[in-house]
Amino acid sequence: MRTEPTWRIPAGILALLVVLTTYGILIARYMPGLIDAWPVWLQTIVYLILGVVWLLPLRRFLIWMETGHWSPPD
Repeated sequence: MRTEPTWRIPAGILALLVVLTTYGILIARYMPGLIDAWPVWLQTIVYLILGVVWLLPLRRFLIWMETGHWSPPD
């Protein structure tokens, strides 16, 4: 366990906020124009997938914030 604070945690939180805000704005700006003619059930599936896909790189990013390495310690 860490005993001293590191710069990675506040920097990581700020980076996460910037990236997620940008991702959300891009999805809200461009996706409706691309899929507005699709059936509602298909739009729902697309938005559910896009709402979950940002979680995929989150584990490695959180590991980096805690350890400074991109992969979990062995």
